[in-house]
Amino acid sequence: MTVVPVALVAGGSRGLGLEIARQLHRRGHHVALCARDEAALQRAASEFKERVSIHVMDVTDREGVQRVVDEISNGYGPIEVAIHVAGIIQVGPAADVALEHFDQALGIMAKGPINMAWSVLPSMRERRRGRIGVVASVGGVVSPPHLLPYSTAKFAALGFTDGLAAELVGTGVTATSIVPGLMRTGSHDQAAFTGDAAAEHNWFSVAASAPLISADSTRAARRMVDGVLAGKPLVTVTPLAWMAYRVRGLMPGTTTRAMGIANRFLPRATGNAVPVKGSQLSVPPVVQRLTHWGRRAAARNNEV
Repeated sequence: MTVVPVALVAGGSRGLGLEIARQLHRRGHHVALCARDEAALQRAASEFKERVSIHVMDVTDREGVQRVVDEISNGYGPIEVAIHVAGIIQVGPAADVALEHFDQALGIMAKGPINMAWSVLPSMRERRRGRIGVVASVGGVVSPPHLLPYSTAKFAALGFTDGLAAELVGTGVTATSIVPGLMRTGSHDQAAFTGDAAAEHNWFSVAASAPLISADSTRAARRMVDGVLAGKPLVTVTPLAWMAYRVRGLMPGTTTRAMGIANRFLPRATGNAVPVKGSQLSVPPVVQRLTHWGRRAAARNNEV
């Protein structure tokens, strides 16, 4: 009997997580899609004819993550691959960010990978086989303005995964830090915007959609999965991410000054820390045209 390897994708209902799930499925894995929204999970799973299961899971809930991992393992076999993609994007100047925004970002993107890893590691260590991947971001290497909670959490995720990879050397289990730059997944409409929400949404959605700035998410997901399955400690997916790693390491002061200059061109703080979801904002015609590719990606990746 052919044994089907099992892959868990935390945040697999939409966007990059769904793209990664597709790549794993094409490689013959049973894909366990995990996310908080059951309806979104059902829509995502509908494109797979076989070797798929859905599991409602909040990565911030330690006991809940363990229950889902046990459910998957008991129902479909030991988890061979676990990739954490779940995330939240909050865009706005630091003066318009509340402390709870940091709590939300750290809970999902820093605590989430820890909860996932600690739930799958005992079985992987025992079998001396397993692959763990954590999707971080170029925002975890260089902290751009107006993305402070996001970058704070991504820096933490990179530190965790890098340290874990070192401690797993020789065990048969690997941990991969995944560092993409901007990608066209359609996630800008799921992001939350504070301050001048409309203006923040305009610049961010264009940056996340324009082909010359952002990368195709399907090709990016393919490289990510290749790197995780190969057991690489680090996968940088876009030229922007590759460059950020090197420039930040060689010229940290220059990098910070460059970010400061970029900040001057972004919307001013308004004192409004109430987040507004991108899909709730009206978009000017020129921005609609510039985000054409992002909206196509959103439709493909269950982001609508």
